[in-house]
Amino acid sequence: MALVSGGARGIGAAAAMALARAGRDVAVGDIREAEDVAAEVRALGRRALAVPLDVTDEASVATAVEAVTAGLGDVDVLVNCAGWDEFRPFLETEEEFWRKVISINLEGALRTTRALLAGMIERGWGRIVNVSSDAARVGSTHEAVYAGAKAGVIAFTKTVAREAASRGVTANVVCPGPTDTGLLSEMAAAAPDAERMRAALTRAVPMRRLGQPEDVAAAIAFFAGEDAGYITGQTLSVSGGLTMA
Repeated sequence: MALVSGGARGIGAAAAMALARAGRDVAVGDIREAEDVAAEVRALGRRALAVPLDVTDEASVATAVEAVTAGLGDVDVLVNCAGWDEFRPFLETEEEFWRKVISINLEGALRTTRALLAGMIERGWGRIVNVSSDAARVGSTHEAVYAGAKAGVIAFTKTVAREAASRGVTANVVCPGPTDTGLLSEMAAAAPDAERMRAALTRAVPMRRLGQPEDVAAAIAFFAGEDAGYITGQTLSVSGGLTMA
């Protein structure tokens, strides 16, 4: 059974659907209402549960894990999709903003992993897939704190991968490039020239289009599957060729 944080929309919702198509029951965790996504999973013939989940709150994570385990069983696949940012030059940010970005984008993955990793190790099987960003690999103008937090996700995942490799648990990272999600639309809308920004992002991608959530979800589902059992500690960009490493 899989738990997807940030599963109510965007990459998280697409990941929930991809995992369901791969034969998994799915818990959809989010601070937003996620029942619509859970209903779509059930329409594919899998069990699903929408659970309130605030990854910045340890108690919320614990409550969500308890509800998911009671409703669907042990969590063998954890997908950390919860994320948030705003476009801001670094010198126009303040510590309150830093704390929010880091708590959601980096510490959120720490909290959920801490809550579920021990059970995976005890059962001898698990998949952790953390969604970072190509901003973490190459930097991104006006996203300094976000890029730093997402870079931390990559280093954290590699270390978990080393510590859990002999226990049947893998941990990998998917790094989206510019992806057409609700969050990107909100961030672009706050910019002085939203359409110009979207056009610039599109031109920067060699495939000349923004990514779709389903593009990223395909990579997540691969890392979560049996066929990826000998792959751990890896970072995969899904960016239409924007980042090649």
